[in-house]
Amino acid sequence: MWRTIKKWWHNLWGKAEAKVDASADPTVQLNEAIRDAQTQHRELTEQAAAVIANQKQAEMRLNSKLAEMEKLNANARQALKMSADAQTTGDAAKAQQYNVAAESIATQLIAVEKDIEDLKSTVLESTQAAGQAKQAVQNNSRRLQEKLAEKNKLLSKLDQAKMQEQLNKAMGSLTATVGDELPSFDEIKDKIEARYAKAKGMSELQEESVEGRMAEIEAASANVEAQSRLEQMKAELGLAPAPAVEAPAPAPAPSEQPPATPA
Repeated sequence: MWRTIKKWWHNLWGKAEAKVDASADPTVQLNEAIRDAQTQHRELTEQAAAVIANQKQAEMRLNSKLAEMEKLNANARQALKMSADAQTTGDAAKAQQYNVAAESIATQLIAVEKDIEDLKSTVLESTQAAGQAKQAVQNNSRRLQEKLAEKNKLLSKLDQAKMQEQLNKAMGSLTATVGDELPSFDEIKDKIEARYAKAKGMSELQEESVEGRMAEIEAASANVEAQSRLEQMKAELGLAPAPAVEAPAPAPAPSEQPPATPA
């Protein structure tokens, strides 16, 4: 039984990981692998429970045989004692009956002792198998928990991969031509910049032309006329600025030459 469980346990994850379909969604694959592993873990647990149950039953049979041996020992001693008492009282017939009963009990006792030795060996083997089964379940449970944690990490990486793929696709669409009729983003950009440059060039040509100079002169004349009209309105409203007062001329600096001395 244990060899079957051990062999099955070693192949447990190999079967789960071998079930891969390249065309399937990785999320679906991960979920299926985890479900398979969980199902196989339940089956392993059930088989381990059967091994442990066999060990418990062997222990119960051994305990039962030990109790039976103890009872037969007590009965054999009692039969021998009663045979001795009958022999002492001179009842040879009854003493013989007790001796026959003691022999029969001794025969049963020998058979029970043999069963006990066999059961001890069975209990020892089943106890070892039960311990190995428990360890296998614990190890598989730990691996299952690790796989569940790894699954969450893989799903996170898968989401990041999908996002990166979408970003790459979006960036690729900016430079690649979509279909036979639609221009690419770069082509549209070049077309707009060429149109803008052409418009700026036409504007500069118009500014340099005679018509452009005449328009500039007319605008300057209109501005002078507007300023003259505003000054006239200010004078009529008494808002004209006061005439500027000329500042007095500075006094001549005194002569620094010393006075002439008389002859």
